[in-house]
Amino acid sequence: MPVLVAVAFLIVVAVAVGSWLQYTERQAVDTVHTAGSAAADRVDVAAVVQSVDAASRELVLRVWVTPRGTLGEAGGAAPVADLSLQTSGATLGDLEFAAHERLAVKDVQVALAGGSISDYPFDSYATDIAFRARLGGKQVPVRMLFSNNDTLFSVSVHPAASRQEAVVALELARSASLLVFAVFMMAVMWALAASVLLGAWYLTTGGEGLVWPGLAWMAATLFALAAFRNTAPGTPPIGCVLDWFAFLWAETVIALCLVTVVVTGVDKAVRQDVAPP
Repeated sequence: MPVLVAVAFLIVVAVAVGSWLQYTERQAVDTVHTAGSAAADRVDVAAVVQSVDAASRELVLRVWVTPRGTLGEAGGAAPVADLSLQTSGATLGDLEFAAHERLAVKDVQVALAGGSISDYPFDSYATDIAFRARLGGKQVPVRMLFSNNDTLFSVSVHPAASRQEAVVALELARSASLLVFAVFMMAVMWALAASVLLGAWYLTTGGEGLVWPGLAWMAATLFALAAFRNTAPGTPPIGCVLDWFAFLWAETVIALCLVTVVVTGVDKAVRQDVAPP
């Protein structure tokens, strides 16, 4: 009974911590950050991060433009004049919209600076996003509504003070859930390597010889660990922190243990065959 109570308590604690972490990440995803002008006649730009490609060091930003007040018509569905939305240097390309035509959602690519994917899962990046609007050749105020939809990254937003432009500085890092899972993967890799090491020590010191079920388990662990590593979210490349902290060393330990058990078992079997009756 005390053991069951302890196990139940640990389950309740784990579920509570998991619920808190999930709620915190959900709140971060649902948060909308505002930057720029609050004038009545302005251009609203809803910018949402759709995905982050750490290998290419860029993110995909979905942009939805809505002119407000006297700058728009049909409830903000179209601009009253030709609208040009100029972006920051990190954004690949400006946006152009014709007068009196329905505004469509567009995706733009934004380059990331700093960081390296080889630091996975502890890699982080930074970039700036800015919007400046010109309507009919005249600059007009802009307000940006920024949010993040990529669950693999958490984004820290720092709005910059400006009169008519909307500017935010972004810092991107792996989300808490991904970080916890990656650390858990490293712990599991070391635990499996330690288990195989203990099994190999028992087989080599106990004089068991070639124990085929034990060898099959070691070989299966060797290949299963590689498949387990490939399930890491975000497709990290070979040679990242995850590999050097756990995966490569665990594979090395398991392979050496497997070879040692086979050599020891074969040597024992040969000695038994040549021994005199």
